Amino acid sequence: MDIKQLHYFVTVADQLSYSKAAQKLHISQPSLSNAIKNLEREVGSPLLERSTRKIELTDAGNVLYQKSIRLLSQMNILKKEMEEVKQTGSGELVIGMIESVRQWVPKVIREYQGRFPSIHIKLMEVLSRKAVVDSLRKYHTHLIITNQCIYEDDIESLPLYDEKLVLVLHRDHALSRKESITFKELEREPFIISMEGFQTREDILKAFALEQAFPNIKFEIERFETALTLVRENLGVAIIPENYLVEPKDVSIVRKTMDSPALERTVYLTFMKNRYLAPAVQCFLEDIQRNFAPGQKETDVIDDDMS
Repeated sequence: MDIKQLHYFVTVADQLSYSKAAQKLHISQPSLSNAIKNLEREVGSPLLERSTRKIELTDAGNVLYQKSIRLLSQMNILKKEMEEVKQTGSGELVIGMIESVRQWVPKVIREYQGRFPSIHIKLMEVLSRKAVVDSLRKYHTHLIITNQCIYEDDIESLPLYDEKLVLVLHRDHALSRKESITFKELEREPFIISMEGFQTREDILKAFALEQAFPNIKFEIERFETALTLVRENLGVAIIPENYLVEPKDVSIVRKTMDSPALERTVYLTFMKNRYLAPAVQCFLEDIQRNFAPGQKETDVIDDDMS
């Protein structure tokens, strides 16, 4: 058996249709059918149960499918690494990130492009823990800047800086005029929070639990911009990272600092430990670490970028 045969087989198993798989693979259906029959002869067992209504994997087919998808994934990773070996001052850099780092990432990129002007840079949001792990392991991103606590044998997580989570509410909200606000007072308010799987949600719920309070969750969101949009309409209150509010200032929104050790998070730089990274990609990793080396505060990076 060869890689092409396995690719054909996995595509049929995913599509559960020879005609759809053939279309996806850009080959004729008879050619695809013959390739699967040849693979079954080589394996010595049927791989697919065919009926007039549907296609199902046999026991042997299920075993081969599970092994094949891992093997094909590794082959794709190997291909990408071999392509990157040839890269020097050109190629592609794919950066995953959370929303709040938009305040300082452009400064790092500006300096980086002065040395590597031919590098094509992709910026994409990668938010939940599962998304971070999957994106790194599938080589969809070279590195990710995240607030997720990732402790995996194959993933490096380097702490960059800490940032506070702050309460945001509309300027016309009754609580906006108070000097200090308790978690018990927030129990009565429509609360806006990240969806399950997000570290920020866990931090906020922990902060409420420490005060034996319970948020009245009205809205669940993925992006802080959505939370701010809801706050602007005075539809609820939210707790978000302070760096997301640096610029530009929104006069309709009031921010309040709440006293809780849980409302502080760490931002990490994550990447695969054993992945080959082209020199130009490695340089960007080093640029980020240098910006947050001892003596260089994260706020300094932001202030420089805003000047």
